[in-house]
Amino acid sequence: MARQKFYRAGPIKRVRRTAAQVAQLDRQIIEVLRQDPRQSVRHVFYRMTDPRLPEPVEKSDRGYKHVQERCVALRRSGAIPYAWIADMSRQGYYVDTFSGASDFVERMAGLYRADIWADADYRCEVWAESRSIASVLLKDCRELAVDLFPCGGFSSLSFVHQAAEQHNNSDDWRPLQIFYIGDYDPAGVLIDRSLEKEMRRHLSGDIELRFERIGINLDQIEEFSLPTKPRKESDARSQHIAFTVEAEAMPAGIMRRILREKVEALLPENALAVAKVAEQSERAHLLEMAQLLHNAPGS
Repeated sequence: MARQKFYRAGPIKRVRRTAAQVAQLDRQIIEVLRQDPRQSVRHVFYRMTDPRLPEPVEKSDRGYKHVQERCVALRRSGAIPYAWIADMSRQGYYVDTFSGASDFVERMAGLYRADIWADADYRCEVWAESRSIASVLLKDCRELAVDLFPCGGFSSLSFVHQAAEQHNNSDDWRPLQIFYIGDYDPAGVLIDRSLEKEMRRHLSGDIELRFERIGINLDQIEEFSLPTKPRKESDARSQHIAFTVEAEAMPAGIMRRILREKVEALLPENALAVAKVAEQSERAHLLEMAQLLHNAPGS
């Protein structure tokens, strides 16, 4: 689903920022990213629309473009590391090759993960409306061993069908918990309902599905004072939606905290700590195997 444009009443007064104002905006961006160095450009943009800042930006496409340009300039100048901006837009398909068996085992040792969900009562996935949202959740999902899927708005039937078939073909009949994060707008509040309905259509009746929108909702908009914008009058969907809020308007750190609380509540007590100890032991064993293969005759 294409991103909505920003709307505001009346014409936008186009005033070019002075060098001093640009420098102040840069300082604000750097400080926000220093506090939380895993944010998408859209997350940074919404932080910059805070009217309490010395140099706020307007809630418009023009304001977003300016923040985007400054983020590019700051990374190119070395003022902020490239890794501070989360971005999943470059997704490729890779072929792994190895110099030998020892190289294979050594590299795979670093990927070894203990199954922290083996003794859980549920299995869990995280679905996000966009790659922008998913990009700031990826590291936490990896740590929690939870699959993360950027749905891209109203997903194709094939996406949901494949998701359901993956579970239907497994030997795991535990309840499936899906946590969803998306925009609060006329389309956004329909997307998760559509996804859930389609998932239930294809998922085996033997698997209990629990589907929960954990953001963005009305309570969060009020609790965190998230910036809103008027809905498009021409959009006839979800007439009860008086205003819109993009998911990126929620600070990335808060979004991750909400997600972690939800996911960790499903895990057995101390599951992460126990898994880390087991992983260290197994990885050490694999590295020993790699060394033996490396020293073997003919290797």
